[in-house]
Amino acid sequence: MPVLSIIACGMLEDELTYVLSGDRELAQLILVENSEHFGLQRKLKSLGCHPMLVPLDRVPEILIRENNQSLLAILKPLNCFHFIKKIRHKLEKQHKPKVKVTVIANILKRGLHADVEKVRVEVYRKIMEMSRFSDRILIFYGTCGHSLANLEKDFESLGCQLYFLKDKKGGTVEDCISAALGGNDVYARTLVNGEGAGTFYLTPMWASNWEEKPKDNAIISSEFDKKFLKLYGRAAKINTGLSYEPDFDKNVRDFARFFNLKIVELQGSKKIAEQSYQNAKKFP
Repeated sequence: MPVLSIIACGMLEDELTYVLSGDRELAQLILVENSEHFGLQRKLKSLGCHPMLVPLDRVPEILIRENNQSLLAILKPLNCFHFIKKIRHKLEKQHKPKVKVTVIANILKRGLHADVEKVRVEVYRKIMEMSRFSDRILIFYGTCGHSLANLEKDFESLGCQLYFLKDKKGGTVEDCISAALGGNDVYARTLVNGEGAGTFYLTPMWASNWEEKPKDNAIISSEFDKKFLKLYGRAAKINTGLSYEPDFDKNVRDFARFFNLKIVELQGSKKIAEQSYQNAKKFP
């Protein structure tokens, strides 16, 4: 069965939770065990979704084992009843069954994007590692300050097709804020209309992690960051309809109070995450 791997920014944890928990047609869901998997695992479990937790270096072994078991389960009855094979082949021609997909989700550090070179190096490394056992890889990132803008060109000969978070015009979103707002055009209009000038955007994940510890995973950690933020005038609360972070309202208020910002509310969207996932998962 085909394998779709997902390499995801930790700031898009809620969107990833949404698309994975809502997919009841998966053959198997594997969550890569690392220092970042806990939040995603907790949210999935709270929604009745229980992924298999596997270290990245053991994923190929698990895939081989599971595929062998599935193959034996099919071949055993067919060897006993040869005529079933003919009937099954005929029925499949008439009613082609929907392809079941194994999804492997690998969530990376939220703080990586504080350094665009670190984002590029880590995402490129994971693509190389996961392409060895994947048919496709969905990059659950934006272009992130153009650090990932050349992925398609750089991996055109990889042999494993890459998919991206695309807006309705087919462009890869700039970042997680663009994804949450509904695309690059919406993001640009927000800026042009004045809502973006001097505005710091907050999704639930941003609001819950803005002063996270330990510092190597922090979103806003340095004194420079904090002094720079005091030049802003507004904190934009983006309502995507996802409520996996229960203290969103409080976190936004705390952030705005700390930096003396006015809170404005913006309507967000889950469409880009959902449509990009469905496109990547659509095997012939």
